[in-house]
Amino acid sequence: MSETQNIEWKPSWRDEYLKWICGFANAKGGKIYIGKDDNGNVVGIDNAKKLLEDIPNKTRDILGIIVDVNLRTTTEGNYLEIIVEDYPYPVNYKGQYHYRSGSTKQELKGAALDKFLLQKKGKKWDGVPVPNVSVSDLKDETFDFFRKRAFKSKRIEEEVLTDSNEHLIENLRLKENEFLKRAAILLFHPKPENLVTGAYIKIGFFESDSELIYQDEIHGNLFEQVEKTIDLLFTKYIKATISYEGIHRIETYEYPKEALREALLNAIAHKDYSSGIPIQISVYKDKILFWNDGQLPENWTVENLIKKHSSKPYNPDIANAFFRSGHIESWGRGTIKIIDKCKEAGLPSPTYYYESSDFWVEFRKDIYNELYLQSLKLNDRQVKAVLYTKENGKITNSEYQELNDISNRTASRDLTELVERGILESSGSKGAGSFYSLK
Repeated sequence: MSETQNIEWKPSWRDEYLKWICGFANAKGGKIYIGKDDNGNVVGIDNAKKLLEDIPNKTRDILGIIVDVNLRTTTEGNYLEIIVEDYPYPVNYKGQYHYRSGSTKQELKGAALDKFLLQKKGKKWDGVPVPNVSVSDLKDETFDFFRKRAFKSKRIEEEVLTDSNEHLIENLRLKENEFLKRAAILLFHPKPENLVTGAYIKIGFFESDSELIYQDEIHGNLFEQVEKTIDLLFTKYIKATISYEGIHRIETYEYPKEALREALLNAIAHKDYSSGIPIQISVYKDKILFWNDGQLPENWTVENLIKKHSSKPYNPDIANAFFRSGHIESWGRGTIKIIDKCKEAGLPSPTYYYESSDFWVEFRKDIYNELYLQSLKLNDRQVKAVLYTKENGKITNSEYQELNDISNRTASRDLTELVERGILESSGSKGAGSFYSLK
């Protein structure tokens, strides 16, 4: 046994360990062992009888909660086991809120404390009421935009087109008693950043990770940010190839617009707006990254995010408004829609990353085309083989030989170079079962 999220060892009792009990009560509960060293070895305690009475009493009087304290007897000595339950309401130690995270205790302050208190009350950040802001302070043009989009997508009835802004806010559940919720400010206020720091989007074009070429910032309410961001991406940052069908001009972009829009909407709905950090979109020659500060549901991984297509939005009131407006077709299918659109466009599936509170989606351009491969100074045999692998999913050494009418030795040398340059990767068992696929 070792110290974990739910286990803590202490060689002797100090009253400051009430903070650890507070931390367990505010997290998922746990056990504190008094009379064990840092390695979990029993070192014994001399005042067990007194502590059996003092610890429950001090926990009750200072923290306002009840814990079980059990005496455990071993040949190495006696120790105490303090069992702390997960409490449904916030527990504080002399006005301080402590929380068990991993194998450490943290005192919650600022935005982290606000988030914790809201969570314990069953509230989300975007559902908190805001004083001193009324419906008349919101932007009429955005309400009109919402009505037209929502009616066109058949998410509202026709009579709502002439309904008042006040009634629309109430129908969207963006009001609590006489106060507007934070979501209403972000969605409809002309300048939400006056009330919410960092409520905007940054776009930058990078030559490399450390070399920013140019950038833009998109401000306004969330509906405006979505439209402005997509428009700017596809007029300034993303190239299009031009073709013609008769007299009609056809523009084919490097990335599917619907997939990028869905990724943007996901970032907005999952962003932790209490962080004060804007959503960031980084555009490179061969990829685009969407980043936001946000949270996945507890115990979720990127793998089950993809498997289940999408997690519940971190900001449900914002997500509901986007759904009603028709921006989101069916909440909960966002991830699979992005993947499908990329496949339809002949692009690799996007890659999802999640670490701490950083969440980002990476789209990669279809770099496996003849012009791009030639620009990498590959020989004609290698270009032909990469295109063959793209079409067939894999290539073997013997297929490479047959494709180019060359020897085993030459094929092995060419394939090894493609692996070393990060274009192909070797898979399968060695010998006859081995093959190469696109990396």
